Formats: sequence, structure tokens, C-alpha cells
Amino acid sequence: MTDTLPTTFDPAEIEARWYAHWEAKGCFRPERPDAEAFTIVNPPPNVTGSLHIGHALDNTLQDVVIRYERLRGKDALWVVGTDHAGIATQMVVERQMEARQDKRTNYSREAFVEKVWEWKAESGGTITNQLRRLGCSMDWSREQFTMDPHFTKAVIKTFVDLYNDGLIYRDKRLVNWDPKLKTAISDLEVETQTIAGSFWHFKYPLAPDENGNPFTLPDGRDYLEVATTRPETMLADMAVAVNPADERYASVVGKHVILPLTGRRIPVIADEHADPELGSGCVKITPGHDFNDFEVGKRAGIAAGEMLNMLDAEANVCQTADGLVPEEFLGLHRFRKDGEDGARELVVRRMKEQGFLIPHIVEKDGERVEHDAEPRQIATPFGDRGGVVIEPWLTDQWYVNAAELAKKPIAAVRSGDIQIVPKTWEKTFFNWMENIQPWCVSRQLWWGHRIPAWFAEDGRCFVAETAEAAQAMAGEGVALTQDEDVLDTWFSSALWPFATLGWPEGDSPLLQKHFPNSLLISGFDILFFWDARMMMMGFHNMGQKPWDRLYLHGLVRAADGAKMSKSKGNVVDPLGLIDRYGADALRFFMAAMESQGRDIKMDEKRVEGYRNFATKLWNAARFCQSNGIGASDSIKAPPARLAANQWIIGEVAACVAEIERAMADLRFDAAANAIYQFTWSKFCDWYLELIKPVFAGDADSPPAVETRAVAGWALDQILVMLHPFMPFITEELWHKLGTRPYELIVAQWPKPEAEVSKEATDAIDWVIDLTTSTRSARAELGIAPGAKLAAFLASPSEVAARTIARSSAAIERLARLAPVTIGEPPAGPAMQVTAGEDVFVIPLEGIVDIAAEKARLEKALATSAKEAKSLEGRLSNPAFAEKAKPEAVEKARADLAHHQGEVERLTAALARLG
Repeated sequence: MTDTLPTTFDPAEIEARWYAHWEAKGCFRPERPDAEAFTIVNPPPNVTGSLHIGHALDNTLQDVVIRYERLRGKDALWVVGTDHAGIATQMVVERQMEARQDKRTNYSREAFVEKVWEWKAESGGTITNQLRRLGCSMDWSREQFTMDPHFTKAVIKTFVDLYNDGLIYRDKRLVNWDPKLKTAISDLEVETQTIAGSFWHFKYPLAPDENGNPFTLPDGRDYLEVATTRPETMLADMAVAVNPADERYASVVGKHVILPLTGRRIPVIADEHADPELGSGCVKITPGHDFNDFEVGKRAGIAAGEMLNMLDAEANVCQTADGLVPEEFLGLHRFRKDGEDGARELVVRRMKEQGFLIPHIVEKDGERVEHDAEPRQIATPFGDRGGVVIEPWLTDQWYVNAAELAKKPIAAVRSGDIQIVPKTWEKTFFNWMENIQPWCVSRQLWWGHRIPAWFAEDGRCFVAETAEAAQAMAGEGVALTQDEDVLDTWFSSALWPFATLGWPEGDSPLLQKHFPNSLLISGFDILFFWDARMMMMGFHNMGQKPWDRLYLHGLVRAADGAKMSKSKGNVVDPLGLIDRYGADALRFFMAAMESQGRDIKMDEKRVEGYRNFATKLWNAARFCQSNGIGASDSIKAPPARLAANQWIIGEVAACVAEIERAMADLRFDAAANAIYQFTWSKFCDWYLELIKPVFAGDADSPPAVETRAVAGWALDQILVMLHPFMPFITEELWHKLGTRPYELIVAQWPKPEAEVSKEATDAIDWVIDLTTSTRSARAELGIAPGAKLAAFLASPSEVAARTIARSSAAIERLARLAPVTIGEPPAGPAMQVTAGEDVFVIPLEGIVDIAAEKARLEKALATSAKEAKSLEGRLSNPAFAEKAKPEAVEKARADLAHHQGEVERLTAALARLG
């Protein structure tokens, strides 16, 4: 042995030391040119980011897999890097400028971009250092960045190729517009919040017929009633829609209304979007400022270029193309801002003055009270960066024909060429991909991949990889101006599985060996924003799938099941957990709780419990070390004659097989549970107890020599199997237990290659079963754990007879049964315990007051049964499940499970007493 283990271990000291050692020695990517490739790419976190609990889950699962495959001898490559995060990074740098009373527009585009690069050099490595603290064994020697020159080359080539293939085009469509950042943003960057708002009802007067005669509805009304939560948008209304099956309005379809305030004459159209059951059944249509209305407008024959726009880039009112917005509205913000009324407030005021506002009437104290609007809780989209309400805005942007690119990924998943795990996500995947909309890929920013499109003064567009190539296409003397926009960061990250390996250089050795990747692990929330787009780009650029399997994990939620958010104050900092319990404990929690298709509820007590698990392993290693048990020099199991040694060898083999099955199915929880149960129960609780007597005698006796060899080998196998989950403590113990020729991180996965006697293993299993049953019975009846009890077995099985004859000392020491008699028990009160098929009778005369014990058990049973019945009634009541707080429902379920368990336990205890 090289070093005596301290009484306690310090995770912080161990983690910092071993990570630096692994990275310095190149252990994350050992040279294995002839080995089978195994490749995963890390979803690149934003360069501005800090490690959050979702990162901790995502990266723990990836590291478990990559360490496991590395131990299995594969050429395991985990690609790591960061995303340039266009909006987030530009915002960070602009905020720093604002703090210095400076701003972006004081600089040229080139000068500002240079400042962003300076920020990255100084502050852009925060999250990569935090990933190191988590223990992520990534190939840092090839760390990637989506704005690196080689990556930029890949991005530009992809855009040009897609354009030349007719799959990228420029179009006028609605986008999510952030008026603060003044850029289009993706759906992922939109957060829906429910806020207090209002629902206004307006009259839109019916236009006279072709002869100038007033037109009315069958009920005599000369107007249509519409309702809206965004009254300012009426300034750009272009139609009113009614359902084609709604007989109330059949007579006005094809007629017109005169839009108040603007005087615009707009048609009444029939469209399924209008729901006859909602409100009046009439819907105002503003195709330039609402996503649903945009589609209605297209179906009505309104071209995107003809749709009216009433807002500028800052969401201030501008004049529409028909010039009908009254001047008093021009320049107003869309709604109240900085204490000043906006267009919304003025529209409501003018509609009321002109008699077009239908008041909302409520009964209060027997009187009818009029209000301008009905109060409502309204789901409202906010930009996650700018923090302001997102505006659907009609603008010219670049789009990818996602429907065409989706065809091959759909076919690959349907055929099984790409496997989605859990399979339940396939339905969601198909539903989205088969109804996919054009993908807006342009952003109005300075930081990012500038779109390789140049425009001539006459509007002609030239798309090329370089300015020189664009000029050659346009011809000499044609003045060209490059598009000011940059590409969506999801566009560049869609190339991550192959651009990180050297594409578009086709002769890249890494690309040839490691593409397609083996596996992608991702949160389900970016299935469409990133995963699906990688499939699209993989098939388009590479002609094949980007990876074989896609594993989608859930979210990490607060302990009560709520989604974590800063506003709720329930966000858990993974670095704080690492500080308190160590990275190994947090990692094991993440893996053990990751059950396919389910979210994880954060439970700090469980993290603490896994820290205790690490402590138990540490103490087990100290026991071994103190008894001369050290590092094994064998991958293969040592020869063994003693039953306990044969048993532990068999249990190692069973654990290896169980972990391999679980990892093949990506059942992280099952794999973690297998090594946990084997380490805690089989090795620490049972095997070490079974072998203690061996060391009480001659240290050089054959049994002692054999046991040291087997125990050292078994402990080594634990360290190897546990390493993917708890890399730090296992590497530390690996070296503390003896001199090693290599680090644990690059050791060999267990191959027990041993045959063990079933007779021996059955005997140990029988002793364990008997001991467990006896200890449980003692606890139920309040019998002291150390008290020796006589036991009788009338008809022993073959294994029982053999084990009692050979291992009576072990039975006495572990089960505290002595003497054990094969024969009939004496008459009198007794309890029964089982071991396999054998039923032992243990006399209780003089040990337990039977009457008093029965009374105690019956009273406790009645209490638990009553509580269980009450809780069952409460939980079966729909009103309780609907109205009670989630944590109250969860507590009731937990209490029910507890009392049901007590009923079962106490019933069994009474049965023992006869």
C-alpha cells in the first residue's frame, strides 16, 4: 500500500487535485487509434453562461456515458465547446458599456465586434471552468467555439449551399420581435407569463350596401361586435372573420365594415379560425401583428407584402401603407410606457368617445356598474433577454425551407435509423416535424455570423462565400452592400456534430472516424430548436444521420415539483451543492434520479445521502486497508475456495451484467441503483461482515491469503464500476490502495471470467436471508438485536441442512441464533422466520410478554388503518386533488404509503405471534 487513508475524506481537495491531474496527462482522450469510436458532442452552452442545475444533469449523464465507454476500451471522444450566443453576448457587452456611459452606436460594427472578442478573452470561460468542477471528462485539447474561423467557414458554406439548392430564401413574414433589442428572436427565447390585462369589446359598423342603403344583421344590429386584448392593433385591421357554419353571420360574409378611427373599409370573411362559441363569434383580423391572423389573411388572399404594419422597430406607431392612421397616434408607443399613455389607451378613449366601445357590465350590490373592459389574466409573450412584451412584427427576413429539410429526419426516425429514447417522444417529434413552419434564421445584431448576401442598388441579391465571389457574380462596377443581419445561433449550432470534427474538410481523420456520432444527450426542451435541426443539417451536408441515438431527459424541478425560476426564489445552485456535498454526491443524485420520461424533483437530503454513501465506501476501504487488503493485480477474478469469497465473485459478475444491461438501454437510474446496492449492501454490509473472522486468526493462513486477494479484487471492481458516477473518490481510493500502472479513468472494465460454486453461493444467500428475516422479526417485536435466540427447524431443505452443519458460527454471529436445532420446537408462544423455503420457529417464552405485545401491535395497527382509510378518502376526492396545493397532495400520498406499509408490517408481526 502506498498511503494510509485518512479517517475522513475531503471532496474539495480530492476533486481539484484529480481533475487537474487528468487534464494535464491527457486522460480524457487517450491515444487509441485502432479502437472502436464512441462519440458524443456536448450541447454548447452560451459563452455568457454559468452552470445551472439543468447543465449539471445534462453533463452528468454525458460524463457517465463517456467514462463508461472509455473504461470499455473505446476511442471515446466527448466534443466540448461554447456557443457565441448572439443576443446574450451582445447584451452583456452593451450593459458593460452602459455602466461606463458608453453605447454600441458610438462605434463602428467592426470596432464593437472587437470589443466582444475582448470580453470573451477576459470573461468567456466561466462555464467551462464550472464544467470542470462537475468532473466532466471532455476533450479540452480541441475546445470549440461557434465563431472560430474553421466553424465560421462551415456556417457560411452551409448558408450558400442551402441558398443555391433553393432551401434558403428571403421573405416577408411575421416574427417574434423584441422591441428593446430590436431583433427577431426564436420561440425558445420567448417566455410566456400570465399577467393582469383587459378584454375590450368594440362595435365595427357594417358598411352600406352597393346602393348606399344601411345593412343590418337579422337581429337588427348594424354592427359586428369584436373583442380584443390589444386594442391598439385595430389601427391595422384588414378583415373581420366569422365561422362559415355560423348562421348568425351568413348574410354578411362578403360584405364590409367601416373600421372606426381609420375609416378603412374591410371585408367580412369566413374562416374556421373564428369560434362561434367564443364571445360574439366575430374576430378582428390584423395579419401584420398576430400569428393566427397572418394565416387567416393568407387564406383570404392577402399577400404578405400587402399586409398593413402599424409599428416601427421600437413598437411605436407608424403610418400604414394606406395612410389611414390618424396623426395623433403616430409616434406613440403601443401601450403605456414610462408613465405615459400609449396607442392602446388613446384607442380605447377615442372608441368610447365615438360610441364604439361596448361597456363591460357587472352587478354590484344590486346595481349595474359599467366598466370599459372585462378584467382578464392574459398569457403574454416576453423576451427572455430584453424583458419586454414581444410583438409579432411583419418584416423581411431570411428563412430556411424546414419542411423540405425535415423529410429525411422524419424517415430516419420512422425507420429506426435514428432511435429516440424514450420512444414516447417520437409522437411529439413527428407532430412538430410534419407541421413544421419556415425557420427564420436572420437576426438584427452585430455579433454573430454575418449573412453572406450582398445587394446591388437595384435590389438584386448575390449570395456567396466571400465578398470577392459576390462581386464576380455581380460584375465589375456594380456597387454591393452586405446584408447587415447575422444568423440565428441555432443555425450554426445545428452543424455541431460535424463542423467540430473538421467539416467541410472531407479528409479530416476525426470526421471520418467519429461521424456519425454515437449518441446525443439533450433536454427535451431543445428537441426542435437544436436536435431536429442537427438532423436536418446532418442529412443535407453529410448525406447521413448526425448520430445513432437521441436521449431526451427531463427537467430538474424544485422539491415541490414546480419549475425553477428566479422570480419564485426556488433556483438551486449546483456549485453550492458541490461545495457542501462534493461533485460525486451531486452526480450520483442526478444519475440515480434520471428515470426515462420523468422530471427530477430536487432533493438536497438525497444528495446528502449519496455523500453518506461515499463515506461508507471510504470507511470500507479503510477497513480493507487495515486488514492488509490492497490493490489487485488481476482483471480476472482470483481463485477462491471459501463460500463467502465465491459468493462475492458471483455478485460482482451479476452487478457487471446488470450495469451493462442498464447502460445499453440508457437506464441511468437502474445502473446507479445496481452499483449502489452492490456496494452498500452486498460488499459493505454482508461481505465484509462475513470475512471478519478470517482475519482473527493467522494472517498467513490460506483462507486469509485467499480472502485478501478476493476482497482486494472485489473492491477494485467496485471502483471501476462506480467510477463513471463518482469519478473523484474512486480515483483517490484506486491510488491509495496500492501502486497502479495507470489511472482508474483509463482502467479496464470488469471481466470476472470466473466460475463459482452454486452450492457455495446458495449457502451465503441462505444465511443472509435468514439473518435479514430474523433481524426484521426482532425489530417488529422489540427484541434486543444482540439477544441470542434458540431456533428450531423441523424439515430442513438440502441447503439449510448443509449450511447449518458447516456455518453454525456464522449463523450465530450474524443472525444471533444459537443453538439451531433440527427438529420440532417445544410447545408455547413462538414466532416464525423464513429463509428461502425453510421456516424456523423461535420460542418466545420468557422473551416477550405475548399479551402486552399483541395489545401494543393491535393498537398501532388500528391507528394506521384508520389513518390510511382517511387519506384514501381524501385523495380519491377530486376536489382535494384540484384545489389543494401540490405539496399538500404529495404529502398526503406519502403519508398514505407510510400507513399502508405500517398496516402490512404490523399485520405480519401479529401473525408471527399466532
